[in-house]
Amino acid sequence: MQLSKVTYALIAAGLIGGGATFYHRADTSPVSDALAAVSPPPLAAPAVAPTAAANLPDFTALVDRTGVAVVNISTIQARAKGVNLEDLDEDSPYFEFFKRFGGIPNGPGMQPQQPSQGMGSGFIVSPDGYIVTNAHVVDGASEVTVRLTDRREFTAKVIGSDKRTDIALIKIDAKNLPALDLNAKPAVKRGEWVIAIGSPFGFENSVSAGVVSGVHRALPNGQMVPFIQTDVAVNPGNSGGPLLNAAGQVVGVNSQIYSRSGGYMGLSFAIPADVAAKVADQLKTSGKVVHGRLGIGIQGMDQTLAHSFGLPDSNGALVGNVEKDSPAAKAGFKSGDVIRKIDGVAMTDSTDVTARIGNSAPGTKVAIEVWRDGKPAELTATVGTLDDGKVAKASDDAEAKGKLGVAVRPLTPEEQKASGKTGLVVEKAGGAAAKAGVQPGDLIVGVGSHKVTTLDELKSQVDKAGKTVALLIERQGRQIFVPVKIS
Repeated sequence: MQLSKVTYALIAAGLIGGGATFYHRADTSPVSDALAAVSPPPLAAPAVAPTAAANLPDFTALVDRTGVAVVNISTIQARAKGVNLEDLDEDSPYFEFFKRFGGIPNGPGMQPQQPSQGMGSGFIVSPDGYIVTNAHVVDGASEVTVRLTDRREFTAKVIGSDKRTDIALIKIDAKNLPALDLNAKPAVKRGEWVIAIGSPFGFENSVSAGVVSGVHRALPNGQMVPFIQTDVAVNPGNSGGPLLNAAGQVVGVNSQIYSRSGGYMGLSFAIPADVAAKVADQLKTSGKVVHGRLGIGIQGMDQTLAHSFGLPDSNGALVGNVEKDSPAAKAGFKSGDVIRKIDGVAMTDSTDVTARIGNSAPGTKVAIEVWRDGKPAELTATVGTLDDGKVAKASDDAEAKGKLGVAVRPLTPEEQKASGKTGLVVEKAGGAAAKAGVQPGDLIVGVGSHKVTTLDELKSQVDKAGKTVALLIERQGRQIFVPVKIS
């Protein structure tokens, strides 16, 4: 069976799409008024009552109320056609191989391959048949079938999908359907009870329960999503199903699991409901999602970097480079700024910033508080449009361990003219700098928020820095800060 692109990315990090399909493919805005107008009142569920025996929550009434809006989704995906033997040149290294071993699938004398089938979950968000699910559940599907809890089946139309957030919106031709509400925007706290409803391994409308293990989790290929981590049992087929709190509110859309075996291992991840709602709104309105961008490269903060910039804590995201003529450049961003708040909301890490900006509509004005030269500064930026090839994220792989220990030289006039850059080229790296990840060939362009073009400037800034210095280096066209402990 085929693995999706999502699964390949996750396997590389020890993640596999578990709440996904049968073949293991496992910022804050409500859905549009148009969607809300046809939505029924939220499916109210009585407060979860503890059982007398073990003082554990009883989810029976909640499941009775909400389970009817959860659907099973099955898909058919046509496999790519093979190549006929006569289409290969006789000089091709593959010609003799396929001639000896039976030709090529779909070639002469070969039976055509059967279409692949997949399975996932989803939930109805309006009584006229709009359904939210995962993008990877319906990705590449030539046919999508939705099965309701009353056993009725419908062929669904894919309204649109967004791979960046892994959210898709599909629609069936039906009326007066039970629906779950995406407008509630409930707060999610670690330790609170949540349940998942879906179709793991095809067992429709299955219920599993657990608690929220963490929030704002960053996953590979999930830069637009601050995932909710839970210990709810989620398996292949659960993808696209709702994650509900004890009040029956949708808090997330189950998407992925961490697994080394392909099955549940105690770590499952859901897309927050507010992200899903905003994406569903755009998909319903235009059939596609346009993400926002500022045109900056950011990296996560740690205690060493925070100390070097005079911050009281390591919350926020450090700006490495600012693209020329970008929204950030027009707003006055500088390398070395630390983004602390967006529209008054504190940013915990770089994931918060990426998700907040990435899920903002282009043209939106945002108020951003940055830490600059040891004090707060206020900037106002107009969000731009994210192109497919640009992601506002910089590498933060460098690690500081323990004076600089580098041999540097200024760029020659010829090099400056050819590249349009200034700075100091690292010819040898040793000592503290090498331990921190500085490499020969790196271009040191600044220390903290100060640019350096000569060795004297570099020494002066290092002497002022104290115990830790944040070197701004450029490597392979990307600027990142490297914290170096010099004492």
